[in-house]
Amino acid sequence: MKTVFSVVLLFITTSLLGQQTDYNLKKGYAAEGYDVVAYFDNQALEGDKRYVVTHDGARFKFANSANANTFKAAPEKYIPQYGGYCAYAIAVKGEKVGVNPETFEIRDGKLYLFYNSWGTNTLEKWLEENPKTLQGQADAAWNDVKYKS
Repeated sequence: MKTVFSVVLLFITTSLLGQQTDYNLKKGYAAEGYDVVAYFDNQALEGDKRYVVTHDGARFKFANSANANTFKAAPEKYIPQYGGYCAYAIAVKGEKVGVNPETFEIRDGKLYLFYNSWGTNTLEKWLEENPKTLQGQADAAWNDVKYKS
């Protein structure tokens, strides 16, 4: 029994330490399977299952091998802010909300994703309501909500 408990404890500890960020993994991939490197070329491209990279316990898909290799060389540069949850919802509500992976912004060299459905485009709200202020609010809120379900 003691051995089983030790193994379970080791597994839980390893799992918690294995992933540093709570990623939005809808569809099994970060950014819903969109290529996070392509966003930096102002393109929202779906990734291909042939080009998958696991980083920080999350799987990322890429449109091609060049983008996968670019990500591998500097993954922190391309990871979406707030784990890929809606930046506006994190800032305003302190809640993790899914995104439309085709609604994004690159600001200060960072990738932000937004909810856009049912007539609500939170990227538009983000841009109208002062992105710098919202960015600060989201940064503060993320520390409180990143590991909450």
